[in-house]
Amino acid sequence: MAVKRLTQRDIAQLAGVSQATVSLVLNGSSHSQDRIPDTTRQKVWKIIRETGYVADPVARRMAHSRNSILGVFTYEPAFPSEQADFFAPFLFGIEQEAQSQGYDLLLLTAAAPGADGSKKIFDERNRLRLADGCLVLGRNFDRDELARLVSDGHPFVAVGRRDDAGGPVPYVGADYVAATSDLVAFARANGHDRLAYVGPHQGAESTFDRWRGFQAAMGDARLVHHTKTVGRDPGHLLAEIRRDGATAVFFTELADAIPFRRTALAEGLRVPGDLSLIVLGSHVRPADHGTQFATYAIPREEMGRRATRMLVDELEGREGERQILLTCQRIEGETLGSIQ
Repeated sequence: MAVKRLTQRDIAQLAGVSQATVSLVLNGSSHSQDRIPDTTRQKVWKIIRETGYVADPVARRMAHSRNSILGVFTYEPAFPSEQADFFAPFLFGIEQEAQSQGYDLLLLTAAAPGADGSKKIFDERNRLRLADGCLVLGRNFDRDELARLVSDGHPFVAVGRRDDAGGPVPYVGADYVAATSDLVAFARANGHDRLAYVGPHQGAESTFDRWRGFQAAMGDARLVHHTKTVGRDPGHLLAEIRRDGATAVFFTELADAIPFRRTALAEGLRVPGDLSLIVLGSHVRPADHGTQFATYAIPREEMGRRATRMLVDELEGREGERQILLTCQRIEGETLGSIQ
């Protein structure tokens, strides 16, 4: 037997308000919203969240079939210039695959950002349930929200590997462990056995995976310097690394590697003759600084495509892997060489 879909009248009865009030809360202008007491508005939104109500006209269409709409949620703003390099390739891949699968995209932007600029999936203004499923992106995920997505059973796929959150999280990520291990092995093959690491070793899964890959490939090489913060003064950092005798420096952030190289050259050092520099993950615009660092290519567009395909497969009842790591190709660049 088909389950009766909730209407605004049902929401009004559950909240103990009029149907007109529910309509104003959902669709009213800011002027009309001011006429509704905040306690009443919160009561209505509480019922909406608890019941998973989806407003018309979409609900009428959902009563008979899927929307063929995929939600896209980013924890950080998707389009400001400082984030463009991070999100754009993922979104390109998502758009391409959604188009080929016959789905529209709904960018979920209504959630108000917090003090740190991050957003919430389950903000009362977020229209997550208007979409059949959701693709979730971000440098840092909210663990509680991730657990709720898993427990609620709402179809979603994370772009980037995520640890279990009360259950397995479906994802398509990059294999940072293998890629980082490969670069460490390449450095060691070039004679480097005194290494430096600039960047954190814990935090987001991608951060931890890089550190895990670095450690896994060290063998009998020594980590003689580890700076756990980013954005340090390059002159001070160079002095410390030279003092500790490192010959190869691994950076988690390109933004640290660029001024470090510039400072090393200004002090008469040869890169890579005296010091080799490696960046753990390519960036979208390497030409901005005129140097091709030794690194690996992160398959961002392919991650977006495969995540979209995985979500559509789930929605359409097709079996398949629900946790995938894609290979990152080594870029040897011009900043890693043999010790001279």
